[in-house]
Amino acid sequence: MASYLSSKTAGHTLRQASKLALAVNLALFSQITLAQQTDEAAVEKTEVITITGSRIARTELVASSPVASVDEVQIQLDRAVNVEDITAKLPQAAAGANATGATVGDSLGSSTIDLRSLGQNRTLVLINGTRAMPFSFRNSVDVNIIPAGLIKRVDVLTGGAAAVYGADAVAGVVNFIMDDKFDGVELSASYETADGGGEKMNTEAVFGGDIANGRGHITGYVGYSERKALLAGERDWAMQNSGSIINSGGFYTDVASGNSFGIDDNGGVTTGRNTVNITDQRYLTQPMDRLSAGLFFNTEFNDYVELYGRGMYAKVKVTGAGSAGQTPISVNERVTLTANNPYIPAAARDLISFDANGNALVNVERNLGLGVQNTEAVRESSQFQLGLKGILTDSLSYDVYAQYGLTDETSSIYNNAYRNNNSGVSRFGALANTVDIFDPQLDLSSFSAPLLFANRERTQSVLAATVSGDSAPLFELPAGAVSYALGYEYRKETGKQIPGDAFRNGTSFSSAGVFDMDASFDSKEAYAEVLVPVLFDKPFAEQLDIEAAYRISEYSNTDAENTWKLGINWAINSDVRIRASRQTAFRAPNLGEFASPITALSLALFDQTSEQFVPRFAGRFDGDPCLLGTGNAEQCARYGAAPVGTPFDASTASYTFGGNPDIKPEQAVSSTLGLVYTPSYLKGFDVTLDYYTIEITDAVSQIQPAAALKNCYIDNPVAGNPLCDAVRRDPQTGLISTAIVNDFNLAAVKQDGFDLAVNYRFDAPAIMGGSMKLAYQGTIITKQTRQDNATLPAIDCKGTFGSACSGDFASVLQADYKHRMTLDWNLDTLGVQLGWRRIGEVESASNRSISIGAQNYIDLSASWQATDELSVTAGIDNLLDKEPPLPVSGANHFNTVSDYSVLGRTVGISLRYKPAF
Repeated sequence: MASYLSSKTAGHTLRQASKLALAVNLALFSQITLAQQTDEAAVEKTEVITITGSRIARTELVASSPVASVDEVQIQLDRAVNVEDITAKLPQAAAGANATGATVGDSLGSSTIDLRSLGQNRTLVLINGTRAMPFSFRNSVDVNIIPAGLIKRVDVLTGGAAAVYGADAVAGVVNFIMDDKFDGVELSASYETADGGGEKMNTEAVFGGDIANGRGHITGYVGYSERKALLAGERDWAMQNSGSIINSGGFYTDVASGNSFGIDDNGGVTTGRNTVNITDQRYLTQPMDRLSAGLFFNTEFNDYVELYGRGMYAKVKVTGAGSAGQTPISVNERVTLTANNPYIPAAARDLISFDANGNALVNVERNLGLGVQNTEAVRESSQFQLGLKGILTDSLSYDVYAQYGLTDETSSIYNNAYRNNNSGVSRFGALANTVDIFDPQLDLSSFSAPLLFANRERTQSVLAATVSGDSAPLFELPAGAVSYALGYEYRKETGKQIPGDAFRNGTSFSSAGVFDMDASFDSKEAYAEVLVPVLFDKPFAEQLDIEAAYRISEYSNTDAENTWKLGINWAINSDVRIRASRQTAFRAPNLGEFASPITALSLALFDQTSEQFVPRFAGRFDGDPCLLGTGNAEQCARYGAAPVGTPFDASTASYTFGGNPDIKPEQAVSSTLGLVYTPSYLKGFDVTLDYYTIEITDAVSQIQPAAALKNCYIDNPVAGNPLCDAVRRDPQTGLISTAIVNDFNLAAVKQDGFDLAVNYRFDAPAIMGGSMKLAYQGTIITKQTRQDNATLPAIDCKGTFGSACSGDFASVLQADYKHRMTLDWNLDTLGVQLGWRRIGEVESASNRSISIGAQNYIDLSASWQATDELSVTAGIDNLLDKEPPLPVSGANHFNTVSDYSVLGRTVGISLRYKPAF
């Protein structure tokens, strides 16, 4: 096929070539490489590309919107088994849902991306510039379904990009560029381990080659990866402050007399209640295994038509806490014991009052001895794309594609059981006189069976067409032709969930929030983008381009907003480039936000003083300030709260959550201003500094009861505070009856900050030989606020942790400084990298007197090209074995904050073998 560039007029080609040379000079050094020959190959390769943040094909590598990239060499140095291993080291990314499973309830072992802690549902994830398949009703993408071994580059675009990509691109875009032109065969294997568990293993085969007599190409992959569990008992810090639950011997209270007794773990009768600590059996990180396979292809039918597409499949099985948590199930109910029950301990028989019929009503509180609960989720994800693209004329090209994705998930809870039989009679009560319920070693495994939690199905269909080109046949400006792209996109998304009957009807032993749902929406959008060259090769203007984009949107489930973008790209000379953009974005309510029904859980699951407490719910409810004596007395009286010190059983209150059919779309405005400096007098040096500001209005979120209670009774104890209505009280007792945590529109979320990237390549000292590279990538947040209601003052969230400032509770850390710095030394076939990651100091969003100091992690890795066919990479992450911080309060995962790594030091090795044929 004749190339797009070669078909231009000579003058036009010269201008484009000059622009390419300038762009390479400005942007080349952002690519991380191991060997000098890789750099040379990058310079020599000249092609028209489509950059992240634009649909216009161009030769420039730098556009008006700031994009940070991580390339495949760095990914290989990091020995990435999953994409989570890549994104965890990005300064711009917060933790999102991750291996701990500590935050999002429906994450079920997924790994999601949360740019700038603004919420995983505000980050758009793309694969080769088109939407990745979401798995959840909240539009989150499990990025671990993407094969890490085939990733060529990861681009992170700052700020809204709705005018280019549509809704959801509010905080930014993460675009995974796949190596769909791979040639040959590569076999790889990697292993990474930490002390006590959490091992990760991966094997992968990648193959590719030309087809159709060189007019096409095919790239495929198949891989298997596994992550072992890491239990809390393997980390001393995780066992601190751990609670206890009733033991399997039980505690028994005769209802008639009030007499009580317990059974200890040895079967002995005691006067008190006996407990057991099972924290050591809970998951710090969740075990996972994944099978993945896929194919990318393209073939040219003729000079004007190219068929392309992809097919991706992944099957992931994860075992974790799930909505039910891991607390072993227990009974706390009244049963009838008979006088002829042979199992009643002799020392306890006189404490039980039998009536004339030989019956006694006894309240039994007993751990059933089935072990910790586990939720096993099996999720199959597939996505298929088929498209046609080509050139219509020398200056006009087209791209039409259809895309369909399906996620099918089944989750089951183990070590649980039906509470009642088909007649509604207690199953435990029915066997109370037929087995020895007083025996702590009683085997009740037959009492339990895996219970279906839910079946969930998620689909996404996309049909899109783009026509792009330039004005060269009609006119050219003095600086060159005007480039443009016009397009249309149709998208339909569906979500369906069918709960298991035990959890739909509430007949299991544990409280787990699940609901029936069958919902969908569709969107129709038309968009246009233009790139206008204003100046070229002028004094103080080697290049000056203006970019603009506009998108008209129509959604079936909400009133959509049209969005726009304006940008400027000004290369003052070969050393200095200035770029700026301003754009709007909107995010339509996703399936979970507008269609999920209200679901209720016991508030005890969120109360750290309750035996039913689920550790991953920490920080959402910290007690009633009015009962604790920390609340404003006048405000407590105004809302009818019970007196200080009144006992409160959280199991009598409910925690409700769900969608909102009246939810409105979010609106956002973002601006960026950047400087790219590549001084010609200092070879190998470049620096990029970008300022950004993002303001989201009508932001969809929830307010956790801890935040609502603190605002109502401590921070803003005034009549009419709207957050007081988020936690309702029983008018008779004054105790909390319901915490309402439904989706609604906040007033505003704002964030300002800087991204700084510095790279410097230089010759190593003569005694060492080779070359060196120093690289720094950091993000500095200068302002971050959240205003929950227009009548309330904004909360300062900069440099905080805790749910009060969380975007969607996927991440609970809002660090105002993060960086990654690396020093590389390359000598022939050997490369060594020393890395330093830093997370700045943060304070509790609920109590600024509580802080977590800055955390520093040192990484060391090395790569050796052993032969032309075999390369070996080894490394140590967290070389100094830094433990996660333990704040005095505000932890949400075993005394720490889940955004910090819980593994400690990890050691890994990977092998890559590419046979020569």
